[in-house]
Formats: sequence, structure tokens, C-alpha cells
Amino acid sequence: MTMRLHDTMSGEERPLEPLEDGHVRIYSCGPTVYGPVHIGNFRSFLYADVLVRHLRRRGLRVTWVMNITDIDDKIIKGAAAAGIGIDELAERWLERFLADAETLRMTGPDALPRATAHIEDIVALIEKLIERGHAYRTDDGSIFFRIASWPSYGRLARLDPEEMRVGERVESDEYGKDDVRDFVLWKAPKAGEPSWDTAIGSGRPGWHIECSAMSMRHLGPSFDIHTGGVDLIFPHHEDEIAQSEAATGEPFVRTWLHCAHLQSSGAKMAKSTGNIARVGDVLESGFSARALRYALIAVHYRAPLNYSIDSQAAATAAVERLDALVAALTAYREDRSDDAALPGVLTDAEQAFDEALDDDLNVSAALAVLFDLVRDLNRRIDSRSLSTADATTALDRLRSFDEVLPDPADELDEETRRLLDEREAARANRDWAASDRLRDELAERGIAVEDTRDGQRWRRQLEVARG
Repeated sequence: MTMRLHDTMSGEERPLEPLEDGHVRIYSCGPTVYGPVHIGNFRSFLYADVLVRHLRRRGLRVTWVMNITDIDDKIIKGAAAAGIGIDELAERWLERFLADAETLRMTGPDALPRATAHIEDIVALIEKLIERGHAYRTDDGSIFFRIASWPSYGRLARLDPEEMRVGERVESDEYGKDDVRDFVLWKAPKAGEPSWDTAIGSGRPGWHIECSAMSMRHLGPSFDIHTGGVDLIFPHHEDEIAQSEAATGEPFVRTWLHCAHLQSSGAKMAKSTGNIARVGDVLESGFSARALRYALIAVHYRAPLNYSIDSQAAATAAVERLDALVAALTAYREDRSDDAALPGVLTDAEQAFDEALDDDLNVSAALAVLFDLVRDLNRRIDSRSLSTADATTALDRLRSFDEVLPDPADELDEETRRLLDEREAARANRDWAASDRLRDELAERGIAVEDTRDGQRWRRQLEVARG
């Protein structure tokens, strides 16, 4: 395979050439667990998920690491407000994040390192920075990175290093640093806040140092791909590069990938603006998890994505079309010779699908290929040009796309399957009253049943969220 990715650092599409042949190492900035993660955050996580799935489908070994920030000013503030410890608050919201991720069928990362479990790694990294003259201690015991010691600072964000830092989690006047541009590596202890007694003194880590320490601990000093949202380019990722390369003397990341914001009502979806939608709230409004996943991945990751009633309706319709085709292929029966043209159609579609994703993870183009195949297969079903074996072959190829997307259709629970079997038996016995009753029961469970010349077909009924 030859995959090309748009590298934020160079501003160009570059071929993916893993540092270790056949093995791609990826780090994604994960959630800060002080509250529920909103779907704008999940857009960032899910495009990384699609990347990981595609690379594995293409035969590469992938190690995917996503960090969990479980010590932070916001966590401390939230725990104090709730009257509980930071561990309890962080654990509560980490469990919610993992549950939401599973609901949206996000691949489980190979490692989910937590900041509080890597204090020793963080301290060791800071010690290196102090030894090399890139960090200094203030009177209160805090430790800062000296930006003046790193002339290449600002390359990723294309900023003049003389400019003031903006958007920082720590206000510029909160600690007595030498230069307003410098960023905190280690925060001196404060009354009522958690701290660790370490070789560099008592305190707790700053936000940026966590990711450098955890990524290098699990992936090495240099790795292939770092993902995140565009809001992390500066200062977070810029700081990661400076402190990592200053400490190791080696290039930190080969390729930087950043996704555009999810927008709602014409503005970036963010907790600070209040225009956020959480996974649980969206599902409670009637929008299915499968359609939500589709809505969040359907647009190229570098293009802004507007989340709206219209996008919900489009995602729901797309998933229903996939479900309808899966149902039709599953039920299809035709005793005839195989369609000689079908193998070529399926192979061409699969190749085009993979090539679209090889082109900077162009999921929009990949989905266009998929739905061209859906139209083609529906025409062949309508014309009865497929054999029963053809339908099975087409269904298997269609389901192979699950490895990246997923998925065309849900599996059924045991009770729903029992009701479908009972209804099929009722129709075979011409017990129309029982058939209608069972159809109603299935509808109450969200399963739409259709009777066709091939027998009974079923699909899930999807709703568009209300309001």
C-alpha cells in the first residue's frame, strides 16, 4: 500500500513510511476526564479510529495509544465542587467516556495511559530538560520550559516565537515565570490540591508534559503519527514538540494529523460556548448510535463538519440504505447461474474504497464508492441477475467494509431473533393473525419487517433526533 497523509508540520501530503517496517505507532490526545465528553471531541477520536482500522485492514501492525488526563485544574475544581476526591471524579467520567466510545464502536486503543500513573516518567523527562538548560525552577518550586532555549518553537503552528502565548490553560500571571511565553512543566503544591513528592520537589505535572512522557513511554522517543483536533496545535502540540525534542535530541513525530472542529449552529462545538451535545443526550433524543457514528465520520477529517437536524437525517438515511441492502442480500434466493460480471464489480469497489482512504483518509470518497456499489447491487437484485451464491458473496464483501466503518447492520439479540423465527413459521402456516401480531411486537422493538418474494426481511428502524 502507499498511503499519503496531510502533515500539519509541512503543510503537505506525504507518504506514510513507518519508522519500523510494517508497524505504525500512533498517539492520540485523549479526554480530560472532568465531565462528559461531547460529540465534538468524539469526532477527533473517531477519525483516528478510522485511521487505525484502515491501516490494520491494509495489513499493517498498529500500536495505538490514547492518553487520559486525570489530573488537571478543571478536575481539581470539579472534584471540590462535588465534594469528592479527584480520583473518584476522574474515574466516574472515564467510565462514561469508555461507555460512550463503545456505543460509538470506537476501537479500544492498545493503551490508555493515565497521567497519575506516569508521574515517574514525567519527573524523569523534566530532569532531562533541567540538565540540558531548557527548564528552570521559580521561587515557589514550579518548573517552566524556557522557550528562548528552543529557537524552532512555533514551527507547527507557524507562529512567531516572539508572540504572546494565547489559549493557555494556566494564566500567564499565575506563576512567577521568567518569560510570559514559557509554559509550566511542574506546578508547585498548593493547599487543598493533590501533589506528589518527587526528585524534582513536591507538586503536580502541567498539562503538556503528560503527553510527551506517556507517548515516549509507550511508543518510544520518535513515532509515526500524532492525532488531535486543530485546537490542540497551539499551544499543546507545539509544547509537546519543544519539550520532547529538547529532552531527547531526536525528531518527535513523523506526521501530525489534525481534524477540523465539529460545528453546531454555525459555531465550534465547545463546553465554553455551551452549544455542546453529549452522546447520551443525542441517543435519548432518538438518534441511533450507528447513525451518530456515521454522521461524525462521513466528512473528511480536515473539513469542518456541521452537526444539525439535516446531518442527522442524512446519516439516518444512509444507514437505513445499508441495512436495507444487507436485509435484501441476506434473504435473496435465486436458482440461476452466477453473475459473471459481479466479481469484477466487487473487486473494483473494494480497490477504490481502499484507495480513497489511502488518499489522506478521504472517507467521503470511500463512502461514495460504497454507495455506488449499493446502487449497483440493488439493480442486480431488482433484475434478479444474481444467484443465491452471488448474494452471499456480495454480502461478505460488503461486510468487509465493516473493518473500517463499521457497520452495515447490527446483530440481533436472542429474543428478537426468536420473534423473527416465530413470525416466519406463522407465515409458513398461513397464520396471518399471529404474523401480524409478531410484526407489531417486532416494530415495538425497533425492527421493521417486510415480506418479499425471497421471504421475510428485517431491518432496524432508525429515528432522526427530535429538536
